[in-house]
Amino acid sequence: MRISRRALAAAAVLATVLPLSACSSDSDSGSSDASGKVEGKITFQTWNLQANFKDYFNGVIADFRKKYPGTEVKWVDRPADGYPDKISADAAGGTLPDVVNVSPDLVAPLAKAGLALDLDKAAADYRKEYLPGAWQSHQVPGLQGTYAFPWYLNTGPLFYNKRLFKDAGLDADKPPRTYDEVFAAGMRMARQSNGRIATFANVPTIEDFGRYGVELMNKTGDGFAFNDAKGVELLTRYKQLYDAKALDPQALTATPESAGHKFLTESVALNPGSALDLANFKKQAPTLYRNIGITDQISSTGKANMYVMGVMVNAKSKQKPAAVAFAHFVTDATRQMEFAKKVAIFPSTAGSLDDAYFTKEDGTDETRVRIAAAKSLKTAVNYTPVLFSDQMKTALRNEVAKALQGKESPKEALDNAVKACDRLLKQS
Repeated sequence: MRISRRALAAAAVLATVLPLSACSSDSDSGSSDASGKVEGKITFQTWNLQANFKDYFNGVIADFRKKYPGTEVKWVDRPADGYPDKISADAAGGTLPDVVNVSPDLVAPLAKAGLALDLDKAAADYRKEYLPGAWQSHQVPGLQGTYAFPWYLNTGPLFYNKRLFKDAGLDADKPPRTYDEVFAAGMRMARQSNGRIATFANVPTIEDFGRYGVELMNKTGDGFAFNDAKGVELLTRYKQLYDAKALDPQALTATPESAGHKFLTESVALNPGSALDLANFKKQAPTLYRNIGITDQISSTGKANMYVMGVMVNAKSKQKPAAVAFAHFVTDATRQMEFAKKVAIFPSTAGSLDDAYFTKEDGTDETRVRIAAAKSLKTAVNYTPVLFSDQMKTALRNEVAKALQGKESPKEALDNAVKACDRLLKQS
């Protein structure tokens, strides 16, 4: 599959939190000791990667077996549709593979059920090989430990339409860099265009609250906290955009794809994206491409948002030394760099983003985006809490819509969203 910032976001949307009752009633996660001879047969499961990367993974497996004679790796690949359900069924049936491709929200219930190996105990020596933010992305509030090796990352810049900025009397060479500047530019564009041009085509999500500096969960990790004063402030500002028609009227039901189409047709001035989007702009909207501006993600924390995939080791694996060794092998610096040069993703290994591939300009916009994204990933974090399920995303979205429509105040909407999410958290 084509892995992009948007694809990783879609993957996160697909990943529903598994009910603990569907996993395992056995609270014994087995020994965390992964020492011993690396040998035996293990099963490695990926998420919709075989169609386009068969030769790559077969090569990785062959190299692993060469390094560790006496090992055998069975590779299975599952389609994107139904992947969370497949993991849930395997967990319930005791057939979870030894090494599993996961996203943070998929690993959380498995860790709670004692099915994900704690790498802080079993593979602590490897931690220094990865970016701190990437390693932390598979930590679960309420549990001590890290439950998957970080694998490929993605992030992207903020694209803006220079022509729309100029039409509104704004300096197209000085894009907004703070939230104050974003909201001010949005209000101006709406006024100048009589409401025809919107700033964004989507409503704020949990990651937007995170980038704004909102405390998303309480310190103990057993409840949500995005209804604080800062959270209310952000939603209030979006309400002002909505009332001024500076937020697209279809934003309440927008998807990443529909928001992207709005930007493509030049009815929206700003949209997040990735290097892959540039080729699409060039092909489908040459006028937009000629006027495309590229700037950093807006963040009050100084840190961009990252999307991350991981590789988990089954805590019940009968070949734990081989499973840990293979999970590390797949995600080490050598393999990650090779993978990053085959598709527009980024390695999570420390130092890899300093490679010339991610730092040397060649005059193309694609490389410019890649370099900017790589730089931001060094300190980026995954703002979406690992315990934030699809149902919670829907609850937040519904309450945000009520606030924007004036059915509830921003404070009431976020209070209700937190209550709903806390209730869902207790049921998980």
